[in-house]
Amino acid sequence: MGDDTRRQVQFERTANSKYEVRNIRGGSLSVGSGGETDTDFTPVELLLAAIGTCSAIDVDVVTSRRAEPTEFRATVSGDKVRDPEQGNRIENLAVEFIITFPEGEDGDKAREALPRAIKMSHDRLCTVSRTVELGTPVTTTLFG
Repeated sequence: MGDDTRRQVQFERTANSKYEVRNIRGGSLSVGSGGETDTDFTPVELLLAAIGTCSAIDVDVVTSRRAEPTEFRATVSGDKVRDPEQGNRIENLAVEFIITFPEGEDGDKAREALPRAIKMSHDRLCTVSRTVELGTPVTTTLFG
């Protein structure tokens, strides 16, 4: 029986600055450098997507118990900083949700739960944004 707390993805190079990432369940996606003709997500775009969708899942689970949303989307943004002293990073990360629910009692219940669900996701539940905000060291090792 494996460690149910361990998370992992693997990737392989498919071309110069292009990679195929796979998860343990068989899902895959292409990641690229973001060149003019490259439509693949860049690593920074994946980080933004991970932050936003992590919170979205938390919020969706709570609110959709009350009512199915009529609209559920978000924009996740940040500013890339090139810092010669501390290195490149993203600052001013922001997730902006647009979520609406149908009229009626169930929609009212979902709307009422929405602010608390967003706050709980940000403050406690979303592993991705919590990791970014708390700061976690990353180790890099070369094998073979």
